[in-house]
Formats: sequence, C-alpha cells, structure tokens
Amino acid sequence: MRPRWILPVVLVAAIITAAAGVAARAVYTRPVNSAPTAVLPNDRPLAPDEEPGSGEVTATTDATAHPLYETVHGLLQTYFDAINGHHYDQWRTVVSARRAKLEPEQNWRRAYGTSRDGSIIIYRIESGPTDSARVLLGFTSTQNADLAPPELPVPCIRWKLVFPITHEDGAWKLDSGPTSSAPQHEPC
Repeated sequence: MRPRWILPVVLVAAIITAAAGVAARAVYTRPVNSAPTAVLPNDRPLAPDEEPGSGEVTATTDATAHPLYETVHGLLQTYFDAINGHHYDQWRTVVSARRAKLEPEQNWRRAYGTSRDGSIIIYRIESGPTDSARVLLGFTSTQNADLAPPELPVPCIRWKLVFPITHEDGAWKLDSGPTSSAPQHEPC
C-alpha cells in the first residue's frame, strides 16, 4: 500500500521542473532578430562632400560571427566617437595603459584636433594567444592636410590596419604594437 501524498508531490515536482526548463530556455536562447547587422564592403567611393561617411562602426558577416564581436564593436564605437568628438578622456577608457602612455593628451589633441573618422568596417576578428586578439579594420579619415601623416599630407585618407586587442585589468582594450604602427593608407 502506498501513501496518498506521493502522487501530488510527484506532479508538483514535474510541474516545477517543466516551468524551470521553459524559463531557462527563454533566458538562455538568443532571439533570432538580435543578430548583429552585417555589411558587405562597398568599394564605391563617397562624394568628396560626403567624406568620411557615417561614424557608425559596421562589420562583415565574418566579423559578427566571432565571439568577441560585441566587445570589439563597443570598444571601436567608443574609440571613434571619442576621436570624432575630440574627447581624450573617453578615448583613454578603451585603450591599454601602454597605448595611452604613447599618446599623452597634448600629443593626442594635436594629432586628432581636426580629424573626423567614418565609413568604419570591422572586416575580421582573430583570437590570438591568451588574452589577445587582432581586428582587421578599415575606415576613412578627413583632417587638415597639414595635420595628416607626413608621408601622406592630404585632407582625406582611407585606412586599413590591424588593431591589437588585449585583456587588461579585467577588460578588453585597444592596444598598440607593430600591427597598428604600419597601416595601409591611400588618399581618397
């Protein structure tokens, strides 16, 4: 003879387990429409009066598929917003201590004083050794020609470079290194 209370207890446990499973699925399932929007690279140049293009950071499908995409996108959006708004303190929040030391505020303000960056595309993100990654990036900058790089003193430049990313003090930061110091660039 079995006790009468066993059946209600088993039913309540089954209902609680099913409800917990449904709740967990809702919490841990990524909604289909929340995937990042990817772009196809566009080689069509903008009209001179439209340069440098939008300051919104975009990415290819390849880049959006990388596990670090959301983090990298946020870093780069803050980085370019800081340059476009001429906010050194904001820029410092997303760069490594080493990079900030290489670009003290006075030098940074002189270098980016007339800069406007746009048409920003993350082409690829590659994970590196522990706590590092690299980002292949393209963008367009406009600036006073006398403040452009000495080797390319023009008012509009298209850049392609690799930004190293490092994990520092518990957060991802844009770093400096040999890959970011030798970018490809050409006049618009």
